[in-house]
Amino acid sequence: MKNLFSIVACLVFFIGFTQTREQDSLTIQLAFQKSDTTKIETSLLLIKELYNNDEYDKALKYISQTEKLSQNLNYKNGIAEITYYKALIYAFKDDYINSRDNYLKAKELFIQLQDTLHIAKVNNSIALNEIKRGNYNTGLQYSLLALKEFEKRNLKQELLTAYKCLARAYFQINNQSKATEYYSKALEIEKQSNNNNNNNKGSIEVLEKLASLYSLQKEHRKSIDYYEQILKQIPSENDSLRGEILPKLGGEYLQFNEYDKALEHLVKGLRLNRSLNNSHGILVSLNNLGALNLHRKHLKYAEIQLYEAKDIANAIDDKQEQLKNYGLLKSLDSTNKRFDRAFIWQKEYYQLQNELEQAEIKPQTEEETPQIINNLGISSKVNKEVSKNEQEPVKTQKEFDRLRLIFYGLLGAIAILSTFLILIYLKRNSRLKYTRELEEKNERIEIQNEAILEQTKHLEDINKVKDRLFSIVSHDLKDSLTSIKGFIDLLKDGSLTHEEFKSLIPELSDNANNASLLLFNLLNWSKSQMQSLESNPTLFDLQEVFTDKINLLEQSMEKKGIILRDKTLRDFVYADRSMVEIIIQNILTNSIKFSKEGDTITIANQISNGKSIISISDTGVGISKENQQKLFKSSSFTTIGTKNEKGTGLGLTICKELVELNHGRIWVESDLNIGTTFYVELPKSNPQD
Repeated sequence: MKNLFSIVACLVFFIGFTQTREQDSLTIQLAFQKSDTTKIETSLLLIKELYNNDEYDKALKYISQTEKLSQNLNYKNGIAEITYYKALIYAFKDDYINSRDNYLKAKELFIQLQDTLHIAKVNNSIALNEIKRGNYNTGLQYSLLALKEFEKRNLKQELLTAYKCLARAYFQINNQSKATEYYSKALEIEKQSNNNNNNNKGSIEVLEKLASLYSLQKEHRKSIDYYEQILKQIPSENDSLRGEILPKLGGEYLQFNEYDKALEHLVKGLRLNRSLNNSHGILVSLNNLGALNLHRKHLKYAEIQLYEAKDIANAIDDKQEQLKNYGLLKSLDSTNKRFDRAFIWQKEYYQLQNELEQAEIKPQTEEETPQIINNLGISSKVNKEVSKNEQEPVKTQKEFDRLRLIFYGLLGAIAILSTFLILIYLKRNSRLKYTRELEEKNERIEIQNEAILEQTKHLEDINKVKDRLFSIVSHDLKDSLTSIKGFIDLLKDGSLTHEEFKSLIPELSDNANNASLLLFNLLNWSKSQMQSLESNPTLFDLQEVFTDKINLLEQSMEKKGIILRDKTLRDFVYADRSMVEIIIQNILTNSIKFSKEGDTITIANQISNGKSIISISDTGVGISKENQQKLFKSSSFTTIGTKNEKGTGLGLTICKELVELNHGRIWVESDLNIGTTFYVELPKSNPQD
């Protein structure tokens, strides 16, 4: 190790000595050269050497002397390059105004010299300067101008700078695909350069940018590949960079549920960042570990890690990780059924998200439009001409009298024309008034006709409802009641033994239940059709309704051999409770009707975008695409159940109307012979608030 330090020290000394020797050599040459263009060229080499070695103040002294000599000799090449180096140094010192002025002056001079390479270099430098200021669109235009010349000449180093410049600008204006394209091009040049000088510092920077971009674009496998390449290239002593990469890589593996790999990288990253006291690295590690433990249902570990991450995010004001932390805390408390706290985290999440979105929409401060100079450097002059008023000759008395007569004649003509126009205006007003009265009468008649037509249609609809009710009552309800009456008559006449009666009780119960549900649906449907059904919303717990309906229909499910999976959670909705009971009972009854022995019915609920979503799934016979189009229609549609159960076709129609009365929506997803899922979305608070 001691020998290694000695070698490094010698290399540093040798490099420093070589640089000093080069500067001294150029300084000595300047001292003995005559004041001509050769001296200017030597001075430019020295200025370039000083600039590359970050000795800006010393470079400015030589720039001042060389500029005077170039102006005295009228040496335009020297003036142009001196102006360009001045702009570079001012840009490094964050003197935006002076750097921009000198860039534009240098560009004008290079245009006059028709030096296309230096014009491209100036354009690229202006692009870097503008992007640094946040003027991304302006920077893009300049950089694209420079890129054409660099690509034509295949200048690797200049292309590398231009590609990085463009990638950064496109990233800032949220064009991630273009940013990825130019970072990829920069990486190719970096790889060629690294093969020649074994310096991989630049390529690590570009690899990290590409990994982050692919992560944002949800291409997590590519992101993993680039992060893995970075880990292979990081020098063994660079623990800080390794500490930044490991938790990000663990987070990418988490996207594919590769928990073991994710855990390995996240734990390594957390330990390394704690040893380095790197708050950002600790924060990323804890957030991703919290997400991992949340996925694996290790909720206690997740809670400890996420709350520690929350405190660090607040301390270092890392908004992006804070946003991610709020989302994870919301999921944690929802899983733990602490919905009051989950609601708070959800509110914090959306507030911070809006704040970040507003920050991204800040207008860019575009500066003055660059001065445009033609290739020949010729400026046009505009000559102003002063027109002089000449006095007209004095009029004679005769001419004056003639003009006066013309004037009086014009006045008379104007008076006659005005009178004529007034008469036309009055007549037109009278006609318009008459026309307006006619239009108002026609509108009143049309409104009356529309009201009569609407009443007629309403009466026709009520008549259809009446006919439909009589049809159902005379057919389906009559069948159920006749069956019940038949059982009672047999029992009354003593035609049934006690054992026969006991065996017929389940069938009697089914008939009674069917008649009850049918009558229940008929009453609600007829009320809705006659426009007298109103919602009376309150805040209540959905899980209580699920429990009541499961108890009510449990016997029917057991009889058919259907398995029930209850995955419901406590969740409060703002709706009419009795209507929600009708909706859930109808959908559950449908699921039982179209399920076979051994099938499964699953009921669940969840929160999404501030609303509650109920799902009732079955593994029954399913619904064809053609029949799915007929559901929820006003005209009834029904099919026979798996045990020949009949229906009226009103259940889902009633469900749709009741859901919409409560400001919700209902839809279905189904595959034939696979199963069906009905979804109901209901508000969690008063929509009018």
